[in-house]
Amino acid sequence: MSSDVAIRVEGITKTFEIYDSPRDRLKQFFLPYFQRLLGLPTRRYYREFHALDGVSFILGKGETVGIIGRNGAGKSTLLQIICGTLSPTGGNVEVHGRIAALLELGAGFNADFTGRENVYLNGELLGLSRDDMSERFAEIEEFAGIGEFIDQPIKTYSSGMYVRLAFAVQACVDPEILIVDEALSVGDIGFQYKCFKRMEELRRRGVTILMVTHSTGNILDYADRCIVVDAGRITMDTRDVLAAVLTYEKGMIASRTKALSTDSAALGEHIDVEQLRAIQKAVFNADISEKRFGSARAIIESLQIFRPDGSNLEERPVLRSGEEIRFRFTIAAAEPIEEVVLGISISRTQGGDVWGDNNVRAGFPMALNPGRQEFEYSVKLPISAGDYLVHCGLSCVHLGTREELDQRRPITSLKFWSPREQVGVVFAPITVSGSPT
Repeated sequence: MSSDVAIRVEGITKTFEIYDSPRDRLKQFFLPYFQRLLGLPTRRYYREFHALDGVSFILGKGETVGIIGRNGAGKSTLLQIICGTLSPTGGNVEVHGRIAALLELGAGFNADFTGRENVYLNGELLGLSRDDMSERFAEIEEFAGIGEFIDQPIKTYSSGMYVRLAFAVQACVDPEILIVDEALSVGDIGFQYKCFKRMEELRRRGVTILMVTHSTGNILDYADRCIVVDAGRITMDTRDVLAAVLTYEKGMIASRTKALSTDSAALGEHIDVEQLRAIQKAVFNADISEKRFGSARAIIESLQIFRPDGSNLEERPVLRSGEEIRFRFTIAAAEPIEEVVLGISISRTQGGDVWGDNNVRAGFPMALNPGRQEFEYSVKLPISAGDYLVHCGLSCVHLGTREELDQRRPITSLKFWSPREQVGVVFAPITVSGSPT
């Protein structure tokens, strides 16, 4: 029934005009008019980019829905259309209820106003009176936790302070629909925890929540339903959230592996430093903003991750906490290199290493010969459920001086699953004994 519908999206399309230069934009403004006037065929001086193509779905009141998809899939465009900040090219959107939206950092803020003034400004944009906002101000100020900066101009804020205040306003104004688009990834881990606790509270109160995030761990933890978007179309819409996440992760890993192996495959039997430098510059994991640097006398050509049974993450992308993992490195070297250090570490997506090791600490001296060599590390990691980043680095030490050969930070990502929720990073379930009451 319509009374149970929070958001109805029907056949939404969005097409953007892409111009190669400002001159082409100017041509498009004037020339088609004169071409029609002279009876000539009209030309188009732009390319069309179809960000959304026939997107339809219905969100019921009280649902928590996660939207996932790779960069450029159309997720943020879709949310902007739902919120009314962007007009669709075609289709229709119905929204039943007051929307509070956190679409991008500082959206709706005036940089010259203080935090306090911007709280009241945002309240007016949400249709609340000044008296309404005064009643809520203490709660907003406490939730944001930015102290005396509440009376400083927004332009003096850090990105973390921006998002603290923005989320505090949206979460404390009794929304009927809350829409969040990746903005929480800016805040520190403590604030993120606080935000998700507030989202749980809103969920219990029957607020409809629509969130876009690259953290499929958050989707698994909070969403009742998952929508997968690819190239402007919905490819999956299901209440089997785990199935949707696995399908998405498999696709991401497959495309990532293909992208990372394309240029490396061009290496022949004879490998020189210039070839390795070209690969180091061209081959990196753009999906997770990999930074890569080093002298490139030797490089980490590839990293494959396996289970003991030989299955890789393309087949089964979610690792169980505590299961054995095998990291297989392929190293390409242009010349003999002694005293090599090959290190690996895992960090939270928000930063901060949670584990790391290398061959030197493991008591395994390593030297490289010209050509390709493989090394394999095996480990069991009792890590709690969540998304993590994998970093690795290749270096050597000569006469006490360390040379960075190839640092890849991060090279890939991992998703862990544990059979029950715990606080912190280490998954170490307790055993309880004693007399029951």
